[in-house]
Order: sequence, then structure tokens, then C-alpha cells
Amino acid sequence: MKHRGKRLFVVDLDGTFLRDDKSLSGQDKNALVKLRRMGVVTAVATGRSLYSFQKIMSELGVNGSESAFPVDYVIFSTGAGIIDFPTGAILTKKSLNAGDINVISGILDGYNLDYMIHRSIPDTKHFIYKYCTKSNSDFETRLKIYKEHGTILTAENLAGFGEATEVLCIVDRLTGIEVADHLAAVFSQYSVIKATSPMDKRSIWIEIFAKGVSKSMAVSWLSERVGAARALVGAVGNDYNDEDMLDWAGQGYLVANGPESLQSDYPIVASNNEGGVAEAVSRWIAEMGM
Repeated sequence: MKHRGKRLFVVDLDGTFLRDDKSLSGQDKNALVKLRRMGVVTAVATGRSLYSFQKIMSELGVNGSESAFPVDYVIFSTGAGIIDFPTGAILTKKSLNAGDINVISGILDGYNLDYMIHRSIPDTKHFIYKYCTKSNSDFETRLKIYKEHGTILTAENLAGFGEATEVLCIVDRLTGIEVADHLAAVFSQYSVIKATSPMDKRSIWIEIFAKGVSKSMAVSWLSERVGAARALVGAVGNDYNDEDMLDWAGQGYLVANGPESLQSDYPIVASNNEGGVAEAVSRWIAEMGM
């Protein structure tokens, strides 16, 4: 059956569109080129901040080129912001206010959790942090990567911090899912999203955003902007922070390297190292009758 109307296809970045070595597969990239030639709007939805996204684009040698990175929009910081690509114009952004940050910080201190508070978009790379456990290797790795942008949290710099994009907790893999579910209940007035660490592939990252921040909400906003009905939206992802997006889309796909606990919930395509995006695009085109 052929479905009529504007279409949108959304791809997660790390672990989905990017291979494990952080390179782009030619067949996956060509699949998005094909979609754009067919009039489909394409987008990336990543947990990376705008700074981190721009950094990986520079490392890939993309530098804003649509031919090298064939997407129309980028959803970043798990949906806290959206840019037009390749112009880089920020279309929408959401933040936690100073009162939110004080509440969240106080509760996390009570749980003795390690966390970072990132400034509002577009200055998300700057953060203050509290390292409570002193035994969190993934947290330490992230501090080393962004050492020039981080400052130890004090009462003074917390009070003058202003708005924030997110509060990020990093928890070990043995208790991470349980802690994430608990914090989701504690912070029900916010958006709490868990993801597997993109660094050690084991720890759990728990991101606390303003209410309404998620990949699915960002895709919904984008679909309205481009005029694509929900049924005509396709998406492919690899992790827990993609679940809501895959559920919201008219058709969602999970790459084979996704968590085993999610693999019964979505159609499985090849892994990120074996052309999973290209397979998802091919199946979606067939299902759309294009």
C-alpha cells in the first residue's frame, strides 16, 4: 500500500549511524542520500551536545557539508535542542531553571551520586560537577575528555549557575538501571532518560532534563514543522534513550547491537557495523510503498 504525504526519517548517531570506530558507513550514508532524493526529510537524533556533535563532524571532515552528511536537521542533547543542518541555526531549545538545578543537586547529593550540571544551549560544553564516590572510572574518563570545560561544584558557583541544559549522573552498570528507574519516579516533574555509556559501553548515564525533553518530543515537533504525519515517520536507534522515539514513529527499527532487553520490542536490522541504517531505510521504503 502506498502512503501519501511528506515523510521524515530519523537516525540515532552513536551506535547506529556511526560504526564502533566512529566512522560512517558508505552504504548507510548513501541510504540517506537516496531518501533525500526521494523527497524524504532526514534527521539525526543524538544524545550528544551541540559541541560534541560539532566535534565529531569535524573529526569526520564533514564541516557542514550535506553531501558528506546527508541530513536536514539535527536533534541534539537527547531532544533539548534542534538545529537546521548545515546552517547550524538553532530552531528550538529547552532548559532547567536555577530553582530546578538546586532541587536536583540537593537530592542527588543525598544519594551520594556523581553528577555534572551542563550550561544551557549553546554553552552546554561548560559544566560544574560533584564527584562523590571517588570510584567511578567512566565519570573520570568524561572529566578527562572535557577537563578544560569542567569546574568542581561549590555552593557559590551553583548559586550563580543560571539555567542548565541537563544534569548528568553516571552510575555503574550493576545498579544503573535500578537507580535510573528510581530517579525517574523521584524526579517525575522532569524528564529522566537513561542510556548506556557511549564511552565504556557498560555504565548507565542518567540524564535529567526539563519536562517534555526527549527524542520523541523533538521528532514530534520536527514532524509538524516539515508537515509529516506520524504514520509517515520512520526511525532507527540502538539504546534505551531511543525507545520513546522508536515507539512514537510510525515505524521504528532497532539495530542488532541494541540491548537484548529491547530486541523483542522492535524489528531488528543489522548492527551499526554492518549497514543497519541502510537495511532499515530499505525496509521502510518498501513498507511505505515508495
